[in-house]
Amino acid sequence: MSEDSRGESVRHGVRLGIDVGTVRVGVAVCDPDGILATPWKTLSRDQKKNSDLKLIVKEAVAREAKIVYVGLPQTLRGTESASAELARDLAGILAELLSEAAPNSEVRLIDERLSSVSAHQQLRAAGVPGREQRKVVDQVAAAGILQHALEMEKSASNPVGELVPAHVDVAKAERPDVAGR
Repeated sequence: MSEDSRGESVRHGVRLGIDVGTVRVGVAVCDPDGILATPWKTLSRDQKKNSDLKLIVKEAVAREAKIVYVGLPQTLRGTESASAELARDLAGILAELLSEAAPNSEVRLIDERLSSVSAHQQLRAAGVPGREQRKVVDQVAAAGILQHALEMEKSASNPVGELVPAHVDVAKAERPDVAGR
């Protein structure tokens, strides 16, 4: 167990995982010991008012989450696409909202290549019909992202991924001409 800048163990504490989509956002949560990621909820993406992000912040505060891991979709070659830009934008707004509500929490971007593909495969293997998969695939993908982060944390003994600084103007982010790209 290592310590962060506040002298707290970085291994103990709830973490959230986020799978970002243009229509839905999947959310997963882990236990305080960082052992198991569990799907929590699928939210409708609200790029105009960010009500989905505000709900994530509310949950992070209620659970006293230490880190929110946002999946960063990359190609198999490691390059970023428009989906990655969407994830980065969401992570920046989330970092700003979280810094105001829970200053001891942080947002980190983590590679999430093929998380949705893996989630669909898991749901098919579990016998979940195709139409029913749509309701939960995002939260299952978020659980995969979070579990990957937890395993990387365990081997590194530190938080992993790219730290997202809180510097987005939230008032601007709530305007449709900025958030509704």
